[in-house]
Amino acid sequence: MVSNIHWLGHDSFRIEGEGVIIYIDPWQLRNPPKADLIMITHDHGDHCSPEDVAKLRKDDTAIVTVEAAAKLLSGDIRIVKPGDELNVKGVSLRAVPAYNINKYRSPGIHFHPREAGYVGYLITIEGKRIYHAGDSDFIPEMKSIEADIVLLPVSGIYVMTADEALDAASALSPMMAIPMHVGRGIGSHGDAEYFKNKASVPVTVMTMEE
Repeated sequence: MVSNIHWLGHDSFRIEGEGVIIYIDPWQLRNPPKADLIMITHDHGDHCSPEDVAKLRKDDTAIVTVEAAAKLLSGDIRIVKPGDELNVKGVSLRAVPAYNINKYRSPGIHFHPREAGYVGYLITIEGKRIYHAGDSDFIPEMKSIEADIVLLPVSGIYVMTADEALDAASALSPMMAIPMHVGRGIGSHGDAEYFKNKASVPVTVMTMEE
């Protein structure tokens, strides 16, 4: 299943299933294949890019996102909040919480506040459960997520550090972990390699595709 996952830099992925092409947080894409389903975790510009969504959209493309991001987009939009479950384009998905515990924009103000209702996604495709954590720290809710493949931020500053991601990976205990929130000028590939070298679970550091 990892061969069907394409890392496009930062938190952006293309996942190819049988008859369906899914994007998560598409950003700074050049000439991408069109999307059947686009999933966006929150409204920050490096995750919710109307320009990139426009490149990907077909007449029947479905978009799943939170309310704040939906206001920036147009098309067939399904608004979700943490805990929501739905089936779109034959893909079973659940929106899960994504927020900061100890990363602050200014004193007392998190970059990604829990009350903002930002999300990650747990999707099931071809019998595999894939968890995209979104922009999050290692939060208590992760301990109850069951996934085969997990996509975890590792860069720190805005999201969990590589060491915090190691704790998250240990708690999630997936078949495979893939580090993200690096590439395209954000985060360090060294953080991804550190995570791979220290992790208690199998890790694939992916090569960024255009």
